[in-house]
Amino acid sequence: MKKTICLSFLLLINISAFAQEIVNSIPLELKKSSTVFQIANPEKNTVTLFVRDSLKIRAINLNEKMQIADSVSAQRPNIKTYTNIIGYNKSNGSTRLFWSSTNYEAIFSQLFNTNSRETLTKEYKLVLKNEKVIQKFSQDENFYLLTVVKNSNIFKLYVFDSEGNYTEKMITAEGFHFFTSDYKKSDLYTAFAESLLPFEAPFSLQNITVENQTSLIDAAKKRKCYFNGKQLVITLDTNIDFTQVILIDLQSFTASEKMIKKQYLVGDRKFLNSNSFYFDNKLYQLKTSSGIIYFTIKDLEDNILKEYFANSTKPITFKNSEFHEQGGSLRAKRTLASSPLFILKANSLFLGLSCYKTGPNTFITFGGVSELKQSADQTTINEFGYTEDIVFSTSMEDFTSSSNRRVVKTEGLFDTSGNRIKGKLVPLASDKIGTFFDKNNTISAQTLFKLDTYYLGYYDNKTKEYIFRKFAD
Repeated sequence: MKKTICLSFLLLINISAFAQEIVNSIPLELKKSSTVFQIANPEKNTVTLFVRDSLKIRAINLNEKMQIADSVSAQRPNIKTYTNIIGYNKSNGSTRLFWSSTNYEAIFSQLFNTNSRETLTKEYKLVLKNEKVIQKFSQDENFYLLTVVKNSNIFKLYVFDSEGNYTEKMITAEGFHFFTSDYKKSDLYTAFAESLLPFEAPFSLQNITVENQTSLIDAAKKRKCYFNGKQLVITLDTNIDFTQVILIDLQSFTASEKMIKKQYLVGDRKFLNSNSFYFDNKLYQLKTSSGIIYFTIKDLEDNILKEYFANSTKPITFKNSEFHEQGGSLRAKRTLASSPLFILKANSLFLGLSCYKTGPNTFITFGGVSELKQSADQTTINEFGYTEDIVFSTSMEDFTSSSNRRVVKTEGLFDTSGNRIKGKLVPLASDKIGTFFDKNNTISAQTLFKLDTYYLGYYDNKTKEYIFRKFAD
């Protein structure tokens, strides 16, 4: 009897750990051509849900209980000219969406005023003949479009304000130390023009939002940026020996550079791997060979704050979980037996690490991912709008392990000084969301965003309702 009670108690704990709360459901009928996305407002704990089809776009303001506060609809702009939604900004409590042509030279804005139930529009013409767009950023009253100027060391920033006007800012990186991955001296434009396919395209720059948990898929990119409204931090890890950090002040529109060395490893450079993650004003670096791993925490003056090392005879001591491998040709997640096997497999993939704040501590994921293998599943992803040109909040892929990628990873928990905290890891929202996806693989039109905690929205085809569930760390 006692054994039965004990087992039941443990089962209840396990269920509770992965439970999720249905917050609300709203009546919403979606057409086959519809896509759904959202803009979250963590300060007010509200969200604006956008429903778009081939003819119209509807903005639905939801309160903190995910109930409809108000809404407004408008015609979508010329579908032949304006193909993508690229960003947004705020104006006196209203939301302005920015659409663009494929080359970004034609921009169209729609200001959705749910109080007056009006939509104000404006068109812009940009001249980008000698520029390449590398990223877009949205925060509060400003929307930013970042480009690099051809054959130069110049960034160009287009800043769209709350009134719908824009200015151009030239930011020079003259005198900075740009190199290609094979150590050839280059300029800024060439550093971004370098192809890192099949994982990373030329002129790509992965935007990281550290308030949300970042997947290894995003963290394994060699060119990343971190935006907080006052500063833009760009990290380039294309070179195996250092991380180049470019800090752009978004008030003075000036740039500075930091060169942070990576641990030296003996061996053929072709078989070495490295990457970094910028978090809490520190740089977390990972470097591997087929048999060695170095994990280093540094400040931006290149000072070592904490360092960990493992090889074939010294096991990894900075982890709190098993070594896991999943995806690709594997039908189920499996555990790797040893540190050397994990190091070997991670080094052979696209290496990365990601950091996430949980309470006062830092949760870090280490590992590697493969390139995406195209399949019939990609058609479904496009149908539900996951490939919208802008990610307005949390990427769905951060919480789903695609069977078309192979992922090798382990996790660790660290204090503010970089010391590993012993003990088992408590399930995070990402674990619970992943479990929900595993058991509910037929839901559609998903949105995922973070307010006081994580919210998952999805469409129920039977009831014609859009349902919101809440997941907490």
